[in-house]
Amino acid sequence: MKAVAVTLSIACPGGTVQGGGDQDRALGVRAAFRRELYRCFSRRPDALAELADAVLCKPGRVHMLAELSLVPECRRGHGAVYDGVNSGRVQIARLRRSLAALPFPAWADGRIRLAADVSNWLRPDAQTSPDRLFCHAYGRGKGNAQMIPGWPYSVIAALEPGRTSWTLPLDAVRLGPADDATEVTARQVREVTGRIIDAGHWRDGDPDILVVFDAGYDLTRLAWLLADLPVEVLGRLRSDRVMYFPAPRREPGTNGRPVRHGAALRLADARSWPEPAAATSTQTTR
Repeated sequence: MKAVAVTLSIACPGGTVQGGGDQDRALGVRAAFRRELYRCFSRRPDALAELADAVLCKPGRVHMLAELSLVPECRRGHGAVYDGVNSGRVQIARLRRSLAALPFPAWADGRIRLAADVSNWLRPDAQTSPDRLFCHAYGRGKGNAQMIPGWPYSVIAALEPGRTSWTLPLDAVRLGPADDATEVTARQVREVTGRIIDAGHWRDGDPDILVVFDAGYDLTRLAWLLADLPVEVLGRLRSDRVMYFPAPRREPGTNGRPVRHGAALRLADARSWPEPAAATSTQTTR
């Protein structure tokens, strides 16, 4: 069921594509992907295809599967909807290759930009669901962060230029209690990059693929694990991050244990900041 649910959420890409000004071409790309998506459903293909249409066409959020049977695009009763999710099967490997083969968002410099982040599927009332974790969720008030049981999914998507929320999801992996999030993310980026290269979107001589990570990722370790790939790692630092300068030179005749670190750089304390070697400023509406 989890594979089907994730597929329905990532298998319908949106946004503009290269050459997207040609409406007929864009519609042809979508029609071809729709046919390929149907072939990825190895069991209950008709029910899963109608479910995917219902998820996209339903106004507002989907709170329960039975709601989808009321959407005109789904021509089945709620029993068939649940049977399609429980008994349906998806060829995940084929679907991943199909997503990587789609035209990528066009950037002026020709660089491919990917984003990696964790999206939580909150399951607070599903006591019998296996491998739930405590997921960080923001409350309605300021600073009212909560930890709610659910399933965290690591998602990688291709970004579009400009101020838009459209992305091209390429992969989604559920994180388990025993998983190392950094290792899972590095392996996920490696596999996605391989499929991008196999699809012909990146060739020797092209700019390195830029992978953007949100705060909370171990950027240093990710850069080490991905050093052999044509990727650049860019991440946002937490506002309370603390880093240390190199240890000062040990003077001759100094007693005691040598210090391991130099002065602390606290991002939340401007008094600990050194003079910047370079500075940049960008005007935004926010």
